[in-house]
Order: sequence, then C-alpha cells, then structure tokens
Amino acid sequence: MVKQTVKMDCLYQCLLAFVIVGVGTAMDLDVTPRITIPYSELVDVNRFINTAVSNVTMLLEDDAGILYVGARGAIFSLNARNITDGTNKTLNWEASPDKQKACEIKGRNNKTECFNHIRFLQRFNETHLYVCGTFAFSPLCGHIDIKTFHLTSISEGKEKCPFDPSLGYTGVLVDGKMYTATEYEFQSTADIRLAQEQRLLKTEDSHNLWLVDAKFVGSALIQESVNSLVGDDDKIYFFFTEGVKEKYTEHEKPRVSRVARVCKGDVGGQRILQKKWTSFLKARIICSIPEFVFYFDILTSTFVLDRGSWQTSVFYGTFTSQWKNVEASAICRYSLADIQSVFEGPYMEYMEDIHKWTKYEGELPSPRPGLCITNELRMKGQNTSKDLPDKVLGFQKLHPLMYDEVKPIEDRPLLLKKNALYTRIAVDQVMALDGQEYDVMFIGTDDGYIHKAVVMSPKVHIIEEVQLFRSPEPVEKLVISKKQKSLYIGSLSGVVQIPLSNCSRYITCYDCILARDPYCGWNGDACIEISSVENRTLMVQDIVKGSTGCSNSTVRVPIIQKVKTVQQGADIMLFCDIDSNLASTKWQVNNTELNIMQQNYKVGTDGLLILNSLLSHTGNYSCYKEENGVQSLVAVYAVSILMELPTDEVEKPSSTPLPSPTNPESWHVVKAEVVYIAAIIILGGVCVVLMSVLFYVACLQNKTGKYHLNTPSGVELQTVSGSCGSRKAESNQEYADGFLQIIPGEAVSGPSNRDLNSPVRQLPPPPPVPPPLPTEFTNGITTLPSMLKKMNGNTYMLLRQNDEASSPLYHSFTEELSKILEKRKHTQLVEKPDESSV
Repeated sequence: MVKQTVKMDCLYQCLLAFVIVGVGTAMDLDVTPRITIPYSELVDVNRFINTAVSNVTMLLEDDAGILYVGARGAIFSLNARNITDGTNKTLNWEASPDKQKACEIKGRNNKTECFNHIRFLQRFNETHLYVCGTFAFSPLCGHIDIKTFHLTSISEGKEKCPFDPSLGYTGVLVDGKMYTATEYEFQSTADIRLAQEQRLLKTEDSHNLWLVDAKFVGSALIQESVNSLVGDDDKIYFFFTEGVKEKYTEHEKPRVSRVARVCKGDVGGQRILQKKWTSFLKARIICSIPEFVFYFDILTSTFVLDRGSWQTSVFYGTFTSQWKNVEASAICRYSLADIQSVFEGPYMEYMEDIHKWTKYEGELPSPRPGLCITNELRMKGQNTSKDLPDKVLGFQKLHPLMYDEVKPIEDRPLLLKKNALYTRIAVDQVMALDGQEYDVMFIGTDDGYIHKAVVMSPKVHIIEEVQLFRSPEPVEKLVISKKQKSLYIGSLSGVVQIPLSNCSRYITCYDCILARDPYCGWNGDACIEISSVENRTLMVQDIVKGSTGCSNSTVRVPIIQKVKTVQQGADIMLFCDIDSNLASTKWQVNNTELNIMQQNYKVGTDGLLILNSLLSHTGNYSCYKEENGVQSLVAVYAVSILMELPTDEVEKPSSTPLPSPTNPESWHVVKAEVVYIAAIIILGGVCVVLMSVLFYVACLQNKTGKYHLNTPSGVELQTVSGSCGSRKAESNQEYADGFLQIIPGEAVSGPSNRDLNSPVRQLPPPPPVPPPLPTEFTNGITTLPSMLKKMNGNTYMLLRQNDEASSPLYHSFTEELSKILEKRKHTQLVEKPDESSV
C-alpha cells in the first residue's frame, strides 16, 4: 500500500508538471503576479495585535462601521475605518480554572486547547450578537448586548459549537435558527444540525450514507423563495470535503469535494427520518483540467458572490491536490443555477453486494424526494415535511447522493498556481470605466501573501501579490468592506487592514493602464481611484487589453543620462530596474538594437554586464521596458572606454572624488591596510623567534630532546640535532636538516622518576604564545590580496593564494557576476554604486 501511494504521488507530480508546462502555458492558467510588494514596502497598513488573538472569527457591519473580532478568550469591537485608532472595546470571556483543569485531565494541551476559542460570531437581532466558544472542550454560547458590550446570557453550546478549536466548522444564523456543521462530540462523526429549543435536526448516520469523515469549510443562505413562481423555500448550502467510494477504488480517489443543501422549513419526518433532515441532498464538485483528468479534490475555502438574485449568484472555491507531494492550488467558480440543476437530476444508490455507488435506474416516488415544500404540495395538503409519504422519506434516506457532478462555469479552473497553497478567498464586484462589472479576487496563502486578481473570462490577471507578515503565517480569514475600501485579514497573530487598491503606486499613465486594476484609472495627471471621481469622462482605463489609452498623455518621468568612464578591460554594470514581473528589457546602443549574442555581453533581468570592455563598446546605451506590447524608456547611459585614464583622473576622479582621510569609510580602508601590514610583521617576527629557539635548543643538547604533549593522542615532538657549529650527526635518530620532527610515541600522563632525574627528559620552558591573528585573517587567507580589478569606478579585491597553494575559493570576477545575473529572477538589485565614476 505504501509503495502504491508513493507511485501515485510521483505520477501526479509528473502529471501536474506536464499540465502546467503544456496546457497551463497555453491557457494562461498558471499566472504570474505582475508586481510583488514586499513587507518593507507596505503603506497604509493598520495592524491590530493582541495577546488573545488566535483562531480569528470576524463579523463586519459595514453600515455601522464596526468590525467584531472573536479570538481566544475575548471578543473585540474595532473601528472599521481604522482598527488601530484606540477606540476598540474588549469583552473578556475566559474559560474558568475548573474547566481548564478538567480539560487538562482529559489529556488536552493546556497551552493551546484548554481555552475558550471563539468559533461563531453573528448578528442575532437589532440589539444583540450571538457568540459561541469551545470553553476548554465544553462549548458555551451567549448573547452580547451591543450597547453595553457585555454578555447578557450564557447557555449550553454542545449542539452548536465544536469542542476542539482545530476542527473544521461553519455555521449561519437564519431567523434566530442556527444551522451548523462540524464534529460536536468527542470521537463523533461530523454532521449538519439545526439546534433550537423546539427541535434538533441532524443528518442520518447509519451506513455512512450521508457523510463520510466530512471536513466543512463554508456555508451560505440562498433566498430562493424570493420571487419564486412555485413558492419554493430558502436553502442553506454547505461546502466540504469527505471520503468517497463511488466510481473509484479506495486508493484512487480517497477524498472529493461536495456541496450539500437543506431546506429552511425542514422539520423532519413523522415516522421515518424523525429528527433527521428530509431535504438533505449532496453532489460532487469538480475542479479539474479535462484534457489531463487532473483533479484538485481538497476544498479549502468558498465565497458566495451575490449578484442581485440567486439565479445569477456564483460561488468561488479554492482547491488543492490531495497528494501531499504536489504543492499547487486552483480556483474554480460555479453557478448556483447549475447546482440546483444537479439536485434535480438522477440519483445514485449504494449497492451492498459490491460496496459501490451506482446510478439509480428505477422509478421515483411522488413527490420527488429531497424537494422543499412548494405551492403544489401545499395544495395537496402537504404543508410540512412531516406530511410527506413514508415511501418518499424511505427513498430519501437511502439516496442522498446525486449522480451528476457540479462543473465549473468555464469547465476548467480560472487560475492555477504551482508552489502555492491557497487558504482563503474573498471576491468584490467592481464597475469599470467601460461599464462592465469585473470580479476582483483577494486570495490568501499559507505563507502570508495576498494575491489580488481580476477575472476577465476566461482569463485571470494577478494585479499584485502583497507580503503581509515579516515571518510566514497562514491567512485564516478575509473580509471585504466596500464602504471603508478596505480588506481585513485575520491570522493567528492578529488582524491586518489594507486598502483595496494601490493606485498611487503607479506614477505614469502606462503604469496605471498596465496594472489593469478595475479600482484605478488615469485622470491625465495621476492614477487615482475611479470611485472618488464623479466626472469620469476624461479618465482612461483598459482592463481587457491593458495597453491603450495613454497615446495623448504628456506626463513622463524624466530620464537622467548617467555617465560611465572606465579603462579598457574593466567590467561595466548598467542597471535597468523594472518593477513588473511580466516585463522584459531591451537594450539599444547608439539607437541600434544590441546584439546580446556577442561574447562580451551578459543580460540579466535587472541590468546589462559588459565584460572585458573594449574601445568599440563606447557609445550611448538605452534600456527599454516592454510589457504587453507597450515599450517605455527606463535608463540611458553614456559609456566611454579609454586606453588609459589620465593621471590626474586616476589620482582624483572628476566625477566621483576619493573620500578625504577624515571620511569614516576612507579611514576604515587605511586602518585595514595598517592592520594587514602590522599582522604580517608580527607573524614574521614570531616565526623568527620560534626558529631561533628551536635551533638554540637543538644545538645546546647533545641528545635528542623530546616534548611530550599531554594529550590523549600521545603525540611526541622531538627536536633532532643536526649540524650545529662543528657538531655532526652521531646516531640514526639525528637528521642533518635540524628541523622539528613528529615521531610516534606513547603519551605520558605525568612525570616518572626516570624523567625527573634525567636531564634529557626535563621539559624546557614552553615557547612564547604567538599573538592572536587579526579578524581579517581568520578565514584561512594568510597573504595579502594579490590581484585587483576595477568595475564602475569602484575597487573590488579578489583574494588569491600563491601559485603553489592556490585557494579553491578563488573565482574570477567575470565568472562570479555572470552566474549571479543568470540565477537572479525577481530579486531586487542591491543599492547602486556611484553612477558616474572612474
């Protein structure tokens, strides 16, 4: 089984790579964000951080301008305009010490689990909110008075809230009734419940026919009774992932995504399905690439976008692969009309003999099982679900699964991202200057990024990606405020508020147009939010093409020509910074396109490197940014290559003079040279002293002298007499070279009587300890630099050992820079050196 799973993982990895390279490129599914905004460049950001923040639950009341935040042991009321203005209110609701102790006795973690984690927070009526928390594995719910911001009542919450803060959970409050889905008891299976004083409804748990290890991620109320011609009922939809066996073996498709629905007026059956749903139906949700039958089966987040009526509403879902070795995400969107059509289609039934689900081909009872109560049924005297015939309820109990599958609107994903795991999604609908409404998606990742993308069916353009946190952490919640023009992001560390648009980042007309941001438009002078302008006749915007509208614009960013004067043979770096990940660079020399195939040129994503410059490289260099068919000038250089630099320029360059000795940087350079020279002199002196001592000891003694090192290795140093004055070697243990030799011997742990009485064995005084090496020499380099190379007028030192012992760390300057430029993709260059220098 393990081997088969590994093989399947490898197979899906290869398949995903082939999909992205093949179909993904052709269909533009794997989209690259146009610009990347790192954490250090964030502006207009508000952060609410509190020690109680954890497993954030958020409720936005846009008209009132309040953002309610449920955390660990506390609920906060924040100003939606600015969540950090200091006007927030706090309601502490901690689990009691007794509950925490009981939770710890159950074997739960008293550092993370044995607290009151707020999992549900919604509006109950005009004066109160309704809140539920885990309360140290003993759930409780209560009402919060909005004016006083205090709990007015507390009740049992075991039928409404999970006991474990890590369990998947979703819920919605409708007309005072609470519809939730999770695991409610310890070691219980997940189910969908309606909990209220009058009645409790649940899903059927026999035979695992209704739900199989379900993990819920979202729910929504759809008011299908509004303007209904048949008198239909409102419905609550639930989205989840569960185990599956229909059509597949256990190893092929262990989990799939589902959508289920129940009717708001469901009250259970009279004899069959008592206290159980009589309208529960579920269907599979497909998010796949049809050409390769590659499925994204794990649903991680949903968002229902209301477009004015339930027939036109759509829901978005973020999906990942169930294969752990495949790190990729996809986004699909679905029509609620298509979902309803699937629920009106054929059923499936479970065959006990073969343990599989197959299509039901028999006759259906009347009225159709799973339907809500309509006008037609009321005319027949069936006013509630308790009035439905037993035959209908019996069929419903055994056939909750639909045969047809819910497919995305485009029949394929809107967006596919490799090496990214999407955790949350929120969608806003924006009216652009062309009169069209565009869906703008805000997508959170598991490492703390927000991807902002505009949907241009069937394509998607990622406008930007924003790094929210200094250290990676997953995005837990996303809430959009159209009134405050803000996006609220919930995480384990707190709540972040950022603007929906970053129009001010685009300083030219083409930057504004190329962004293709429905929030932004060019008014002739600047890129601004179109919602802030009443008269938009003079504004330009191009969402579909992203290239037209700036032909009459006169606003240009001035380009200052930079001068480069170097000696022949030097390497020259010409920077060309572009902020768009979708743009490419083109270079011209003297108004002629540069032949980058020449050996001396290396072109990178952020500059041009001229290696071993020649006199023929002299000229005017221009760098152009090209994106989406639009070309704009970015940088201009005047490069001069000289055979030899004038003496006065070498001593004192005209454009960038050398710093005076009083300059701290210059002083550090001089100081470093003095340290180098002093270190060499000291080391040389120490060597002379040591050699003199050794020769003196060797000449003074007639016999071999030994130095025992008191170490476990038993190493013995022996000085061997050689020719010293008129002395000659008198034994085989003496050598003519007179150098210190290392001979094997036994380690001596302490002096023996013989050693103490023998003048030969008496230990001489140890030689003086050499002074410590300067820090500059601790890297193993024992000589001064032996080669200097100049580039851009700045001196770079390349350190090299002598020819006999060449350092393996040495690389040529040309090779190193070439490798760096070829490897860099989107990394920003370091701060530029002086642009005009010798």
